[in-house]
Amino acid sequence: MLVSAPVAVLIFSCTVTSNAYVSRDRSCWGMSMAAIAVRRPLAALVVVFSAMFLSACGINTIPTYEEQAKAAWSEVLNQYQRRADLIPNLVATVKGYATQEEKVLTEVTDARAKATQFQIPPDILTNPDAFQKFQAAQGEVGSALSRLISITENYPDLKSNQNFLALQSQLEGTENRIAVARRDYIEAVRVYNTELATFPGRLWAMTLYSGKKPMATFTIDEQNMQAPQVNFN
Repeated sequence: MLVSAPVAVLIFSCTVTSNAYVSRDRSCWGMSMAAIAVRRPLAALVVVFSAMFLSACGINTIPTYEEQAKAAWSEVLNQYQRRADLIPNLVATVKGYATQEEKVLTEVTDARAKATQFQIPPDILTNPDAFQKFQAAQGEVGSALSRLISITENYPDLKSNQNFLALQSQLEGTENRIAVARRDYIEAVRVYNTELATFPGRLWAMTLYSGKKPMATFTIDEQNMQAPQVNFN
């Protein structure tokens, strides 16, 4: 069939235009795929660098310090329990030589019972009242043990008893471990509490870690803070 010249020109024009659109669509699709191929590694790099930036800004510092303080607290409890386990044998040994010291022996036994029966609440580290009661109970044990050891000076036979000497040595070692454990806990809590109160930790504490509270720490009794009085008369 013969086609008139104007119609032929129109058909040719439409064909060229259609081919141009197809070519453009293919070009755009190719550019889109290329852009996606470039964006994927860029997105991965952004994630990596964001994680590094947040880490450098201390996003993990608060939970890290918190876990360190909790670990130090566990060691404190471990050493206190070690001391409590030594007391029954120590009391039994002293009683065999100093039955007349019933008052002191009873005080040690009662103080130990009170300390071991103390119910430690889950939030004791952020509960100053409970922490203070725990410290007071353990302080009574320490005071009663000091009085018990002091009376042994009046019983030479007891001081020469091998079982007593072994228990006394273990008790002294445990008291030293308690002092070290308390010191480490106090330092761990200081670091943790400082992070909560200073920049940039304070920002994280107000946002991601809003539920974190400062931890309680050991205090020194006023009686122990007073300088000893020396009398040479």
